[in-house]
Amino acid sequence: MKYIFILLIQHTLCSGILFAQQKERIINKEDLSFLESLTKAVLDSSRIYPQQSIPEFGANQTGGVLIRPGGRTTYPAFWIRDYAMSLETGFVKKEEQKHMLLLTASTQCDQTWITKEGSMVPLGAIADHIRIDNSLPIYFPGTYDTEAQGVKEFGMFPPYCDQFFFIRMANHYIKTTADREILFKEINGKPLIDRLEIAFGVPPSRKDNHIVYTNEAFRGVDFGFRDVIEITGNLCYASILKYIAANDLYDIFASIENKDKADYYKHIARSIKTALPAIFLNKDGMLLASTGKSNQPDVWATSLAIYLDILNGEDALNACRHLADAYGSGSLAYKGNIRHIITTEDHNAETAWQKSLVPKNQYQNGAYWGTPTGWVASAIAKVNSAYAQQLIKEYITHLRETDYRKGASFGGPFECITASGTQGPVYLTTVACPYIVLKAMERGE
Repeated sequence: MKYIFILLIQHTLCSGILFAQQKERIINKEDLSFLESLTKAVLDSSRIYPQQSIPEFGANQTGGVLIRPGGRTTYPAFWIRDYAMSLETGFVKKEEQKHMLLLTASTQCDQTWITKEGSMVPLGAIADHIRIDNSLPIYFPGTYDTEAQGVKEFGMFPPYCDQFFFIRMANHYIKTTADREILFKEINGKPLIDRLEIAFGVPPSRKDNHIVYTNEAFRGVDFGFRDVIEITGNLCYASILKYIAANDLYDIFASIENKDKADYYKHIARSIKTALPAIFLNKDGMLLASTGKSNQPDVWATSLAIYLDILNGEDALNACRHLADAYGSGSLAYKGNIRHIITTEDHNAETAWQKSLVPKNQYQNGAYWGTPTGWVASAIAKVNSAYAQQLIKEYITHLRETDYRKGASFGGPFECITASGTQGPVYLTTVACPYIVLKAMERGE
């Protein structure tokens, strides 16, 4: 097995052409070294040390280092998903991992309740983000106010992804430290291992195949990187995260020799892997984001599924060709950054996703992000190594041009970009996620 920001499954390359393309280098050593140094620097600037103050948000009173989504003014709190997606860089210290894991566990919801705005926080829910000044959990996007959280625009149920990223945090910590005793540490009266299982069961899922789903009346955000988008029905990306979490729990229970539990979670992972292409695959090999609202072909989900070997064989090749064609036509990427949806597959002329809180071609509704660049380049490399090399060169070139270390007027890596501007300076997953992929590819993993 291997990992990206999550559990990565060793590729089963069943095509000779596929194997040959995958082995070709898509980044040179100088560029990889630059990306490594920039990722380290951004992660360090994202650290909030004990008692360090963030303007207008107070001091870190949690008793340990926190890693926020980026440096400067980027999201001044501890976000579970952004941190978990950066773990596989290898740059987070053991003590830091332990502190953030236990903090997350300590803020897990231990009693179902309903917010003033009418949204439900279910037993076992994991926070969307945690305040640095008082360790209070905010379960919904869109606010830092514990009283004002849970407005309908951001869903009536906490985002589904954070429960699975909590499990990812635990498995990574155990893998890198061999500290299995932490599984039996009681947090607010419950051992961590019980908290992991409770979290796994929070997002609503189909009984027959374990696919995560939602509806308009009681909607939850599928993945925090599109929390201003309304997506309903069976959910592809959230189900991929559940697949990863099931494999994580398999690893965890296997490590303590609980075969029955390990087999149970392995069965769930297999069920999801079988169901995903059957439910979401379209004629181009792309996975649709959902079966309800905003059911467009999902670039992020498709490229990640290829990387995880959820999509393989001819299905994967079809998707890789489609992504390569989109890159070649200019409808997928901009300066090495990737759109959620290929421009020619937008919902209509007014919006990329079917329903969004932001206008077209802004933020999550059509801007370009660096976070998925590694997954997309890895997929394209299977059918067109020259395009993959070009995509990565454009990505690195933009990072070099905008590198925040050059001074206050520079802000790269950015959260997302468009031809008209940038958003979110010194953003961690923009470099961490591609670095994890490219490092693994260089090692032949």
